[in-house]
Amino acid sequence: MNIAIVGAGNVGGALARTAVRAGHQVSISASDKDHARVLADEVGGRSADSAADAAQGAELVILAVPYGAVPDVTVALRDAAAGKVVIDATNPINADFSGLAVTDRSGAEEIQAQLPGARVVKAFNTVLASRMADPTVDGVPLDGFYAGDDEQAKAAVRDLLEGMGFRPIDAGPLSAARHLEHLAYLNISLNARLGWPWRSAWKLLGPTD
Repeated sequence: MNIAIVGAGNVGGALARTAVRAGHQVSISASDKDHARVLADEVGGRSADSAADAAQGAELVILAVPYGAVPDVTVALRDAAAGKVVIDATNPINADFSGLAVTDRSGAEEIQAQLPGARVVKAFNTVLASRMADPTVDGVPLDGFYAGDDEQAKAAVRDLLEGMGFRPIDAGPLSAARHLEHLAYLNISLNARLGWPWRSAWKLLGPTD
């Protein structure tokens, strides 16, 4: 699969490494073109001059940028993302990290409103960057929660998660992204407040069928 990753930070870098390792072709863009170029050279992908350039020819686009950068990114992607699956891997944390910057609707739903021609799926946001490159703990695959309204898009994301080493779990419609964003914030705040090493992850235990 041809995948565009917008963002070359910790999250974008980890997802790029894992996607290439799973056999996908990856194009990377970032606000700093040098960062995108260095990461692309490191993982064996292609660097792009812009988010729109990265999305051209991609079947799936992953947003791996700070939430504050989302409005500019969605403007840049509005035409290029039309008809494509867009994975929202962001977490809408407010400026002082005291909570989420959204209320009655999730960040993913906001992105869907900003990219009306795309098919947005929330995924990867509940996993810390340190775990994205190696989504297992003691040999057990981590849960890869995803949520969206388009079943075909969700199937593509499910296959991507599974191929990258996660156990995919369908969390429901895109509105369920609200729960996934709160779940992610809990993990982030626990690590920050308790001084954990940013390696914790969520795993549902017990029978699931």
